[in-house]
Amino acid sequence: MPDPHLPPKIFTSVQIDLFQTFLCNVGEKDKLSNAIDLWDSVPRYSISQLEMNKRRTADGFLGLLEIKFKYRGLDFRAVIQPARIREGDGHVLDYYPSANEELVEDILRKIAAERLQGFHDTENAKVGVYFSLYQIQTELKKRGHARSIAEIKRSLEIMAKSSIEIKSLDGKGNEGTRVSNYLPDMVSVSREDIKADPYSQWMVEFHPLVTKCIIDATYRQFDLDKLMSMSTQLGRWVHRQLIIKYTFASLMTPFEIRYSTIKRDSFMINYGRERAGIAALDQVMSELKEKNIIMDFQRHIISGARRKTLDVVYTLTPSMEFIKEAKAANKRKSLAQEKLLSAG
Repeated sequence: MPDPHLPPKIFTSVQIDLFQTFLCNVGEKDKLSNAIDLWDSVPRYSISQLEMNKRRTADGFLGLLEIKFKYRGLDFRAVIQPARIREGDGHVLDYYPSANEELVEDILRKIAAERLQGFHDTENAKVGVYFSLYQIQTELKKRGHARSIAEIKRSLEIMAKSSIEIKSLDGKGNEGTRVSNYLPDMVSVSREDIKADPYSQWMVEFHPLVTKCIIDATYRQFDLDKLMSMSTQLGRWVHRQLIIKYTFASLMTPFEIRYSTIKRDSFMINYGRERAGIAALDQVMSELKEKNIIMDFQRHIISGARRKTLDVVYTLTPSMEFIKEAKAANKRKSLAQEKLLSAG
């Protein structure tokens, strides 16, 4: 439990109450969490451990990582400053936030949806969560992603020390910029405290884009268990984009997405041959079907000279389960925003 000396009001604001209230049947809440529109569309965890090892200098350092992407038709650029971490043997290595950190952030957001864990400091416009490392470990393991306490602690350290600059580009030299660490504030306990009590409470503050989304009630509920059951990070990215963008899901309105779009905006398809990237995406689509997220998909190859593949257009038909989930998310978002307006 959080420090009893904390003001109780930070756990009971209208915004945090709405964030923790889901539209679902009895017994379903444990599998649900909240998607954050823009923040979850930023390719902020896209570099693999293998790619990081290739990019490090002999001294273990990494440079700034710059990624261009589109969000709802607008051009953006993310510039990521890696975290500098001292290893147990004393060596210092740089790390970009990667797949492990993405999983931990998903669990932090899930825990924040629990009473007396997620908080909203209205006076300082901060939103965050109180948790223990053991709690993160338990939630990860329950969803098929077992991690040691040391690995979880490192992921938190990487997110607290990595910064990301997100620029919106209008093509006219005017750039709106937001710079912040992934977790702007983190209060941890000592190694001795962790050994003595793995339930010791930590605190992190969420990124400003997450905070704004929670304060404005623009998040969407989704099935976290199903998302985390996807076997690849690319699969989770595609599923998350369906959650965020396919709000109009129905059998009569299929969802269309291109290979080139996924490659650009996920920054996760980095194969030497384009054919290998398309094959990886085909596997993702097949898994979405196997897990009953989509009912079926069609692929249309766009060819150029000498029948060279230029792009692949995927047309997805949603499952009835996904349609039901999308409608519930729409209704819950609408109700949350109505309650927020009525609260003043």
